[in-house]
Amino acid sequence: MTDKFKIVANYIKDLSSETKNAETYIFVKNQILKYQLNININSTPLKNKMIEVNTILKLEDKENSDKKSFFEMTYSSIVKINDDIKDKKELEKIILCDVQTKITPNLEKSFLDMLHNSGYNKLNFEKKLDFEKLYKQRVN
Repeated sequence: MTDKFKIVANYIKDLSSETKNAETYIFVKNQILKYQLNININSTPLKNKMIEVNTILKLEDKENSDKKSFFEMTYSSIVKINDDIKDKKELEKIILCDVQTKITPNLEKSFLDMLHNSGYNKLNFEKKLDFEKLYKQRVN
């Protein structure tokens, strides 16, 4: 718990790993390091100063190939905001940066577990997700 918010609960809201066939799997296994990770964050206000924060991770092939796999996870966090928080910019930072930083270990583990269980067991995050850096880039 911080002064500004408390994460009430986390859960995997949606999880998808799609590989069409064995030929595609073999092709993707050799190409997956070229896939790009995309992150999208959205939120929905709930009652009692609570917010549902959805962090969506997609690992996808940007190449124009017929043989590709699709990986997506929506990780949902229910966050209770401190009553003192009134400023919209402060709330934005909490949602886009502070909550994300706190959930990153579980987020990464859950996404990597899906990839490993889908047969791509040598895949790992080379760089850790740095939501503080991403937030600062967005603000500037």
